Amino acid sequence: MKYKTNLSLLFASLLLLCSSVIHAEQLIMARTNQSFPEAMSKLQETIISLNYKVSRVQRIDIGLTKSGFLTDKYRVVFFGKQKEVDTIVKKYPHLIPYIPWKIAIFAEQDDTLLMTANPMRFSNEKFPGADKYLSQWSEDIEKIFEELRESE
Repeated sequence: MKYKTNLSLLFASLLLLCSSVIHAEQLIMARTNQSFPEAMSKLQETIISLNYKVSRVQRIDIGLTKSGFLTDKYRVVFFGKQKEVDTIVKKYPHLIPYIPWKIAIFAEQDDTLLMTANPMRFSNEKFPGADKYLSQWSEDIEKIFEELRESE
């Protein structure tokens, strides 16, 4: 039997599995009235316009559908800058699990939602030099999300 579920509720549940405590300031979210294909295209264009490379787009909806959930489109877009990734691997090992950066994008009825972790939540006093990358990523993500909000 197929279970209908609100995709937002499902996504929130998945995030809770990844972290024992989720606070609003730890996430950056955006909603756009664009259809999923338009938003996906605009997301990738905007990422590239900020000199990042889209390294992979991973489908998530197939696994959810196999588990019995009825879902709309759902992807995770991975992106980064090779030079930054190389530096982080050498100097800031605590950030390795989070790179390349990821944005989840999914359709919810007529809207498309985007969500990512706030990079500043990974700031660590032991590695103060990493904050320049984290703050830049945070600013760029805000630019990306603002571009998608304005493209409605």
